[in-house]
Amino acid sequence: MFKGLVALVTGGASGLGRATVEHLVKQGGRVIICDLPSNSGHETAKQIGQNAAFVPVDVTKETDVKNALQTTQDKFGRLDVAVNCAGIASASRVYNFKKDQPFDLQVFQKTIEVNLIGTFNVIRLSAGMIGKNAPDADGQRGVIINTASVAAFDGQIGQAAYSASKAGVVGMTLPIARDLAKQGIRVVTIAPGLFRTSMLSQLPEPAIKMLEASVPFPSRLGHPHEYAVLVQSIIENPMLNGETIRLDGSIRMQP
Repeated sequence: MFKGLVALVTGGASGLGRATVEHLVKQGGRVIICDLPSNSGHETAKQIGQNAAFVPVDVTKETDVKNALQTTQDKFGRLDVAVNCAGIASASRVYNFKKDQPFDLQVFQKTIEVNLIGTFNVIRLSAGMIGKNAPDADGQRGVIINTASVAAFDGQIGQAAYSASKAGVVGMTLPIARDLAKQGIRVVTIAPGLFRTSMLSQLPEPAIKMLEASVPFPSRLGHPHEYAVLVQSIIENPMLNGETIRLDGSIRMQP
């Protein structure tokens, strides 16, 4: 199934995105890596080899995403899967009473813009290209996979913006899946828990141990490869559609 498959992965130069890129190429796929110009996308593509190419992309910019899709067409001739891993985190209380200061509205807006609007921007533009594929026996033309977070369901104090952005991704999954059903395009969202990405790896080891202990089983941070394996399962299973899958070791975040 994966031999010749073409995917576009946003946030593909690091973390969950990079693990997905590496895994899909290992399975025989070809991948366009999308990430900010400041990230190590060129180096990532070079390390992975000829079946991966990097295109600098800000997911909130229509022209950037269109350019990435055009590169996908020029280099590989089609698009079968789009995986949205690009995102940012923010943390702030709604109102800091010690400093007499409200949450910075620009931070809230930026978090929504990247995590929610950026994801939708990639979905709406990728769908047009995926929809041009010839359907398989089920009538399927391709798959769009998004990344939410367990914070969409049980966000912690300080996560108002992040939780809102990820809840938006969860909320639009089913209606978009229904919208694209006639074109044979499935839409599925993954809601990861605590994963050993660069952001969490920067924490002191005692803090990491504390986080690991909060995960019921397995009591550790998730490995990015485990996210990538779920991406593979979603691609392989045509009955997975319009759903958000928690990938979290059964953690429920505390306040």
